Amino acid sequence: MAHFGFPLEVIVVFLAVIALSVYLDLFTHRKNAEITLKNAACWSVFWVGLALAFYAYLWVEFGKEWAALYLAGYALEKSLSVDNLMVFMAIFASFGIKGILQHRILYYGIIGALIFRAIFVAIGTGLFLASPWVGFFFAAFVIWSAIKMLQQSDHDEEIEDYTHHWSVRFTGKFFPIYKKLYLNHFFVRHHELNEAERASVTRTGWLYVTPAFLCLMAIETSDIAFAFDSVPAVIAVTHEPLLVYAAMIFAILGLRSLYFVLAALTKYLVHKSKAVICLLFFIGAKMALQSWNHAIADTGLHIPPHWSLIIIIGTLALGIIASFVFPGKKLEQKE
Repeated sequence: MAHFGFPLEVIVVFLAVIALSVYLDLFTHRKNAEITLKNAACWSVFWVGLALAFYAYLWVEFGKEWAALYLAGYALEKSLSVDNLMVFMAIFASFGIKGILQHRILYYGIIGALIFRAIFVAIGTGLFLASPWVGFFFAAFVIWSAIKMLQQSDHDEEIEDYTHHWSVRFTGKFFPIYKKLYLNHFFVRHHELNEAERASVTRTGWLYVTPAFLCLMAIETSDIAFAFDSVPAVIAVTHEPLLVYAAMIFAILGLRSLYFVLAALTKYLVHKSKAVICLLFFIGAKMALQSWNHAIADTGLHIPPHWSLIIIIGTLALGIIASFVFPGKKLEQKE
């Protein structure tokens, strides 16, 4: 099979569709309003339909072989990206950030994902060499997040003061930080704070970073770390850079909507956090195993993406079913 290359027609169609779709998505969600289940579900259907429409376009214009490569890459990235979704939940839980502010953080996080995926696809094979070692570090982070969630499972309130949060202690060595959330802002200027609020800064400056920005950076870092694992995998299946990037972007855009579906259901899914904790331990172990196989020695144990997806969906399904069968005291009190 010849190389697909970079047909100008495909580039124009892809960029036009993505630009228009992202604009519509961001324009629709430009206000800091909570995402409803109906809205999130509609956008999830929209992104899946758009990805399949691009598949149909490739089939008609370039043949089923190229279309099949794109679809294989899309399915694989979609499967791998579900892991990232679970880590997003852990990061938000670690920062105690909920509701509208989650939307704002993901609102900007998607732009970073588009840019970083383009860079990672471009450097391709270099990522594969670095992936095993990055995997060890991130596996430890995921397992640590699961342990923190397990320890805090009985405390659902949002964090008010981030003085002792790990991100503040570390980042405060380099940048001045305001240690509390300031509305939905990522930064706050010194003159915007009153005397009492200025007591909550790590050190005096003209501009302060807020915990919301630290959370955004954690989200971006998690996406970069997962790209070290997913980009080489998709390249191995699809080969062609343009098709790889198209597959990954359609999957990522759809993942954002899928997160909102789960976020909208959170108030009813009282046992979802237990399922997420189990999944984080699984994902951390999976990443550590993959890194060991690549960096040290092949153990012969491999977890195919489709099995990972089945385990993730199955565990979440059990958490959902348990939430409705055993609603718990919080939901009963609301009713």
